[in-house]
Amino acid sequence: MKTILCFGDSNTWGCVPLTGTQPLRRYRPSQRWPGVLRRELGDGYWIVEEGLNGRTTVLDDALEPHRNGKDLLLPSLITHQPVDLAIVMLGTNDLKRQFGVDARDVAAGAGMLLDIVGASACGPEESAPQALLVCPAPVGRLDLFAEEFAGAVERSRDLARHYAAVADARSCAFVDAGAHVRSSDIDGIHLDAPAHERLGVVIAQQVHRMLA
Repeated sequence: MKTILCFGDSNTWGCVPLTGTQPLRRYRPSQRWPGVLRRELGDGYWIVEEGLNGRTTVLDDALEPHRNGKDLLLPSLITHQPVDLAIVMLGTNDLKRQFGVDARDVAAGAGMLLDIVGASACGPEESAPQALLVCPAPVGRLDLFAEEFAGAVERSRDLARHYAAVADARSCAFVDAGAHVRSSDIDGIHLDAPAHERLGVVIAQQVHRMLA
């Protein structure tokens, strides 16, 4: 059985778009994109959902501790080894106003995560797992998160080309989520259920090409 680690933030966790009047809600396992991936791949694959709300690529958030992906990726790989494929989809939270980084910096952080995967020896027979970098969909119309993510709409539109360059430099497989789905207009950050379905199918197609 092949093990796939899905390492991401609230859109991997399955957060339902927020209105500010409802408590935090999560899509059912079958609705979340890792669940769709599990369904599409079928038997012979074990999908590990490692999504955390607020997770960044490599940045420490003083307001939300324990969200630095760089600190948490290797323990996740070690926990679930041997890992055949690590799917990394992070970067949206790096665009928060408090961090003051641009798209190139965010992509560089994603590249550091790919380097951790490559040096982990957590694949079969202590090899490096394969990696798939997924660029998050651009930030949409902001309401609830308008102040926290000030300027993120514009910066997020530059993510895909920088992510593609980071993946190419490492000969890593790449999917631009924004080419297939869009962030919900409810909060501009999270994916709605149809977007999870579409993204899961697209990623499954890429995984088939990599692991078949």
